[in-house]
Amino acid sequence: MSAEEANKDCLAWAARDSSGVLSPYKFSRRALGNDDVHIKITHCGVCYADVVWTRNKHGDSKYPVVPGHEIAGVVEKVGSSVQRFKVGDHVGVGTYVNSCRDCEYCNDRQEVHCVKGAVYTFNGVDVDGTITKGGYSSYIVVHERYCYVIPKNYPLASSAPLLCAGITVYSPMMRHKMNQPGKSLAVIGLGGLGHMAVKFGKAFGLNVTVISTSVSKKEEALSLLGADKFVVSTDKEQMAALAKSFDFIIDAASGDHPFDPYMALLKISGAMVLVGFPSEVKFSPANLILGMRTISGSVTGGTKETQEMIDFCAANGIHPSIEVVPIEYANQALERMINRDVKYRFVIDIQNSLK
Repeated sequence: MSAEEANKDCLAWAARDSSGVLSPYKFSRRALGNDDVHIKITHCGVCYADVVWTRNKHGDSKYPVVPGHEIAGVVEKVGSSVQRFKVGDHVGVGTYVNSCRDCEYCNDRQEVHCVKGAVYTFNGVDVDGTITKGGYSSYIVVHERYCYVIPKNYPLASSAPLLCAGITVYSPMMRHKMNQPGKSLAVIGLGGLGHMAVKFGKAFGLNVTVISTSVSKKEEALSLLGADKFVVSTDKEQMAALAKSFDFIIDAASGDHPFDPYMALLKISGAMVLVGFPSEVKFSPANLILGMRTISGSVTGGTKETQEMIDFCAANGIHPSIEVVPIEYANQALERMINRDVKYRFVIDIQNSLK
């Protein structure tokens, strides 16, 4: 074995081409810097972003791609200047691992909106020109600013999906003040993001209605997730009865769907937040203007807000609904996620399966 091969001590699963098929792969991580945390990865959530970049959906995949940006693990080493972490701490890493740290958004701890572009956790280009590789791997080295404290009483497997799915809905809910008890929230689409919106909504004391195309999700929405009401979007009578009844709507549906029927459900000056990725958004301006309504979009969140969300989940016993799988099941997990056959987030048990 060459010295270069011996240095490739990070085990992973990677896609080599746009087929997106993952298979075992070895590579080397950067040396531990003064501000870095070396994390032994125990769990990694499976997100639709993993499909996008392993299969080159945006035409910018840099192979080999090691996906995964919902990372949880244990601190194994820390750089000499690290303040917030010590060996043995539980730690999380989300969708980005670097930013300029100098623009107005970085200074406001909204690094995901960095003017120079946040460096994504995988398939990104870091400042040293290397291509970032994600959490379907045995360990990762990350600047401490982009690491999150996972309270020891919160399961590492549960923490992983918070780092993308959780913060993606928590951030706009806080921004639009959806944490006011007694207000009404509709959640469109009951997948990885939607089910977290329901859980946060209930924790905030909201009256939560799930709107879905699939009547088969009624039982789980009401009994498993604790929603107050379930409505089938294709039932015109049920939808008509909800006209102007919601303060807020979280739209987590990724498939193409009409927007006017949902806009009509908002109260005067209600807000609808888009967190899914349909191919286009079309609605009548009258639905916006005559009702003083707001429609906005949102991605994940900054480091300050992400840590607040993790602490909120730990304090309030909020856990994503997960299916834990070994790394050998990663390809099937991605296929099942595409087919919406998961309740509600796959989490890969890296620690016990990546050998």
